[in-house]
Amino acid sequence: MSLVNESIPGEPQTNSGGIRSNTLDTTAGRAAVLELRDVSCAYEPTRPAVEGITFSVHQGEILCLLGPSGCGKTTILRAIAGFERVTTGSIALSGQLVSSRDTVIPTEQRHIGMVFQEYALFPHLRVDKNIAFGLRHLSRAQQQTVVDDLLALTGLRGLEHRYPHELSGGQQQRVALARALALRPVLLLLDEPFSNLDPDMAGRMRQDLHALLRQTKTTAILVTHDHDEAFSMADRVAVLNKGRLEQFDTPEAIYHLPSTPFVADFVGQADFIEGVVKDHVVTTEIGDFPNTQHFATGAHVVVMIRPDDIHIVPTKGAEAHILARQFKGSENVYTIQLPSGQIVHSSESSLSIYQVGTAIALRVVATHTVLFPQSPGSPQATL
Repeated sequence: MSLVNESIPGEPQTNSGGIRSNTLDTTAGRAAVLELRDVSCAYEPTRPAVEGITFSVHQGEILCLLGPSGCGKTTILRAIAGFERVTTGSIALSGQLVSSRDTVIPTEQRHIGMVFQEYALFPHLRVDKNIAFGLRHLSRAQQQTVVDDLLALTGLRGLEHRYPHELSGGQQQRVALARALALRPVLLLLDEPFSNLDPDMAGRMRQDLHALLRQTKTTAILVTHDHDEAFSMADRVAVLNKGRLEQFDTPEAIYHLPSTPFVADFVGQADFIEGVVKDHVVTTEIGDFPNTQHFATGAHVVVMIRPDDIHIVPTKGAEAHILARQFKGSENVYTIQLPSGQIVHSSESSLSIYQVGTAIALRVVATHTVLFPQSPGSPQATL
């Protein structure tokens, strides 16, 4: 089989236990607005919903809690808001303890803004009254000033006298955001705010929300199961799985240097190729890779490969062949069967069209090599 491997040795790469990010730390020197230390929450005494969660969020930072349904991300959000009790550990806001086993500061005293999945607007109040709902402690003139500023900031000017049912989904979301920001919260919590929008609207709203949070320098936590959403919005991402924090890092590090096979597979399509360490390299069916994690000679490992690491070279007589093609607009994703039966995927430009059944060689250009120990539970590439 004709294979060319152009993985780049010498990159500063590590994974579980020593992951490095090549991106700058943008939180240096900024105060921690939120700190979770070894937090666990349980709905049943013997079944914790989340366990041992530790992370911090700094002033002006956008954090995304990312994971599949049931992983505990909404439980963490509710614990931060004060809706769920902490069974172990502690939560601090701006240096003040707000949750522990023996301490629970009420939600209304935490100075947190919240935007729910359903927006929770008051149907009997017009837009301006929805935004002003929490401003009763201010004079009417002060309330009007705040509302006017937020109408302009969120692009709602001219809609202030409409009721929620007279607005589109995107407009309703803007009202919910304006209402949450009206109280100038220390922290803004957003629970899958784009899930009710169509894909095009969700994309536009992500851009608008990101710009708004940057403009207002708002510290925010966004819950999502969509890795594209997390990557486009977040300064840092917390990937959760079965109630535990699997990785906490920048979007770039999580994609290129995942710390576990679960993270690798969840944040983007990944194939896992079995290999053996020989003479300081990892030998696999698709070529040799640098032994970046310094596994011992003879160790059995798996190498993570992304579709954009593999490129197709049509070659007569080659033993690998194309099984399927998925056209995705800007790219074609090819499913490839290797001589062993192993399945891998290749991302090519939208103009690179090869027929199913074409015999091919593979050119591997892996800018990062991520290795995991091979075990009975190691993931295998599938169709």
